[in-house]
Amino acid sequence: MAAISGFPYFEIEFDKKGAAHDPAQRQALLDFVAKGKDQVTDLLVLSHGWNNDMADARDLYRRLLARLRDGIDGGKVAGVKERKFAICAVLWPSKKFTDKELIPSGAASAGGVVSTQALQEEIDRVKDAFDSPTAAADLDRARALVSKLEDSKAARDEFAQILRSVLSAGTGNSNDEETPSAFFTLPGNEIIQRLSKPLPLAPGEPGGGAAGGVSGGTGGPAGGAAALGIFSGIKGGAMKLLNLTTYYQMKERAGLVGSKGVNPILREVETKRPDLKLHLIGHSFGGRLVTAAVLGPDGATPIKPETLTLLQAAFSHYGFSQGYEPGKDGFFRKVVSEKRVAGPVLATCTHNDKAVGKAYPIASQIAGQVAAALGDKNSRWGGIGANGAQKTPESVDGKLLPAGGAYSFTAGKVHNLNADSFIKDHSDIARDEVAHAVLTAVAAT
Repeated sequence: MAAISGFPYFEIEFDKKGAAHDPAQRQALLDFVAKGKDQVTDLLVLSHGWNNDMADARDLYRRLLARLRDGIDGGKVAGVKERKFAICAVLWPSKKFTDKELIPSGAASAGGVVSTQALQEEIDRVKDAFDSPTAAADLDRARALVSKLEDSKAARDEFAQILRSVLSAGTGNSNDEETPSAFFTLPGNEIIQRLSKPLPLAPGEPGGGAAGGVSGGTGGPAGGAAALGIFSGIKGGAMKLLNLTTYYQMKERAGLVGSKGVNPILREVETKRPDLKLHLIGHSFGGRLVTAAVLGPDGATPIKPETLTLLQAAFSHYGFSQGYEPGKDGFFRKVVSEKRVAGPVLATCTHNDKAVGKAYPIASQIAGQVAAALGDKNSRWGGIGANGAQKTPESVDGKLLPAGGAYSFTAGKVHNLNADSFIKDHSDIARDEVAHAVLTAVAAT
């Protein structure tokens, strides 16, 4: 049995279809939890988001668990030192957006114009992101069209249609809160023309805040939020469409791994140990994954975790909503309306995170609904990691506090924790402040 920061540590790897890669990993976890409360009282289930490989995920887990260990040993949260924690670390095949196509020093040259080479290289980079058995060949056809996009309407139509065709069946459901129906119904030329225009920057924020789109770490108007705002031209529109298509594929995969992979294992855990307290923690698309695990497949016996923590989660701020449009609830509405989490749900959110909201300004352009304050909490298109849960009666607005701060978390509520003061970019979540919030929620259960 491995250990990280003193926590018994179990990894479970999943494939693109949500199947556990090695049955022995699952069995090792089940055998351990079956030993009883003298060995483990609480199981923390962790899921990464955008990562190129397992090394990135493991590094994130090591850093976050170190902060949790310091929080426990520091004694600032009453009641957690007596608990016996173990870790279930989820590893799943994800693909992140690259940074280079969004910054002037990378694929985008002066004025935000994307070169033929840069777009072709990005197509090559994301080939393995898609599940379709013909994706590589299809994307080679799209790659061959790049040099014709500027001058040929037929090439633009075909390019967009190829991208839509490589998505798995059901990916990017046009009847959900994430995806404008125009993504599937508009001619490809019209989509690329709409996306060829630069996005307006949200007023009152450096570099445009929510309108920005660069992945974490660059920051500032020179290489960060302003980049997506100046991103334009036909090939720029094609690049945005490629990014959005990749986003929808990762959205589908995260949900599949959570629902078809993680959920059944946690149901087995609960059968072995009905008294064991489950705490699900997901970063980025991992936030979608763990939420999908709570929702579970239709007709399955629901799991009942004690807490759910979403760290800069990559799904719509209407994911838990009641009536975000007339007659439409968020995809994960049942998680809160049916109280499938016994204790509190936490959702960190900040506009310092330029990556989490990248898909939403692009979706807004496709829908023809670009607004001045793009991606903010009043926008039709926005991320929970930027704005928290919106149009959700159970949501409570608050702030991420310094380590040692006093929270009043309530069971059944979604606590939107504005993290502007602490979380500086998409991946800046292995922090003492985050660990303190997580442990406070755990202690309340």
